Amino acid sequence: MRLIAVLFLILAFSSCKQTEEKREAGPIQSVAIEPIFSDSVSIRAIEILADGSLAFAGTMGKYGLFNPQTETWNTGVITYDSITPNFRAVAHTTQDFFMLSIESPALLYKTGDTGRMEVVYKEDDPKAFYDSMTFWNDQEGIAMGDPTDSCISVIITRDGGKSWNKLSCDLLPEAVEGEAAFAASNSNIKVYGDHAWIITGGMKSRVLHTADKGKTWEVFETPLIQGTPTTGGYSIDFYDENTGFIVGGDYSNAEAHKAVKALTLDGGKTWELVGDNQNPGYRSCVRFVPGSAGKGLVAIGFEGIDYSADQGATWKHLSDESFFTVRFLNDSTAYAAGTNRVSKLKFKR
Repeated sequence: MRLIAVLFLILAFSSCKQTEEKREAGPIQSVAIEPIFSDSVSIRAIEILADGSLAFAGTMGKYGLFNPQTETWNTGVITYDSITPNFRAVAHTTQDFFMLSIESPALLYKTGDTGRMEVVYKEDDPKAFYDSMTFWNDQEGIAMGDPTDSCISVIITRDGGKSWNKLSCDLLPEAVEGEAAFAASNSNIKVYGDHAWIITGGMKSRVLHTADKGKTWEVFETPLIQGTPTTGGYSIDFYDENTGFIVGGDYSNAEAHKAVKALTLDGGKTWELVGDNQNPGYRSCVRFVPGSAGKGLVAIGFEGIDYSADQGATWKHLSDESFFTVRFLNDSTAYAAGTNRVSKLKFKR
């Protein structure tokens, strides 16, 4: 197994699959927040590995790895020629770690044979702006970004991330003028089995879906608020191939709570607003709680942390602490990241 850059010489990355709890946990009552990292970096992309270690990549080229056994961090900064890239998407396979930068040129880094991070995909289109990345398995992965042509940008690898190919707009639904995506939490894409769902936002907020790992695509409408550059869907998650959730809103009017949360029970074909006209308002990331039978949800954003035990029908505000993104380690522990920090979240029942 290749190691990840010089700062990742201690720990090897392992499979991203988490062991699903068989029992259904009780409802969450509160959350305890433990700061574990502080630095001058905005972090919107984190990954939890199967051994419980945590990786991130953020602004100013900074990335790092947390060892929960020793409670220590290894961090580093990467540059490309005279460019210091800003990262908002990360992913990993059993063998390698990946970081994808925003803005042009888009730079996708992968662990190389020497252990250093190497660029395996570069896109110079001035409109390039990638938002999210994930893998179906150790060989097949996907990343998405704003349109550079007449469709949402989608790149796919079939060889473990060694090479990436951009899909032709002939294969993808045509984007509506002003339809794009938000690089808010590295959760614009969700994969499950052979499926992938992509949430868009802006002037139009829709869900792009593939059931065959990106070979064919369809598009579904959402009822989320849309029609301005700051509105629409920001995050998507699926508990199984049928049960999914999207959150968003308008980050410039974060307290507005009309048409910001929606649920699907048919694999994304139709979406129903839930918890409408009630808090929370804008949130940048949503995740199903492991072991909750598709009922428990945690939504997170710069106005705090909220929890639902009933698929979003009602919500409990857990904290005013500001974060951008969250990932669960198990049904009671998660990591969250935001401006200048990473924290461990312990959910209490």
